[in-house]
Amino acid sequence: MRIDIISVVPALLESPLSNSILKRAQEKGLATLQVHDLREYGKGNYRQIDDAQYGGGAGMVIMPEPLAKMIDALSENVNYDEIIFLTPDGETLQQDTSNQLSLKKNLLLVCGHYKGIDERIRQKYVTKEISIGDYVLTGGELPACILIDSIVRLIPGVLNDETSALSDSFQDGLLSPPVYTRPQNWRDMGVPEVLTSGNFKKIEEWRSNEAQKRTKSRRPDLLEKK
Repeated sequence: MRIDIISVVPALLESPLSNSILKRAQEKGLATLQVHDLREYGKGNYRQIDDAQYGGGAGMVIMPEPLAKMIDALSENVNYDEIIFLTPDGETLQQDTSNQLSLKKNLLLVCGHYKGIDERIRQKYVTKEISIGDYVLTGGELPACILIDSIVRLIPGVLNDETSALSDSFQDGLLSPPVYTRPQNWRDMGVPEVLTSGNFKKIEEWRSNEAQKRTKSRRPDLLEKK
């Protein structure tokens, strides 16, 4: 998979994209993550990429021409399955979305900044708009990192245990059950006996029941959807 990211502040993406699972995915040749500085297509000596919004009001807007030029240039060499704009008014990111996007070959992410991007770019180029929640951040770089992480970890071969991603929270519409590790007794607190019984059928039943109970207690809305 190839993911290109257009950013006004590319330095914000450097550490998240070059460590942990994302680093491993790139080293294995399973994912290519490339960050592009929008200012490369900025206007004039100062590489201007933003201007005041029509109609007045506080805040600047990313101009259409620099962004269009960069999208056009990238699209000459890559056929993108989706051009995604990270924006608070997009559809809220769900596990199903990450699952679907993990099956794509080429993605282009556009990180907003300031008051956003010119609406005409959204109309002409953007095929999907995603939000990571009902709050506002300085830009789309951190949401882009979250989206990329949620997608790349699903690519076969990225995780050492490929079944791990399939048992994560939300994959089956439920939260994950409690998990325990050694030591068996820690500060006068034990581990449920069923987990040390060796009876894998009972263990799976326990995990299923605990997932149901935890979801009902903490996220009853998920059960309503399910």
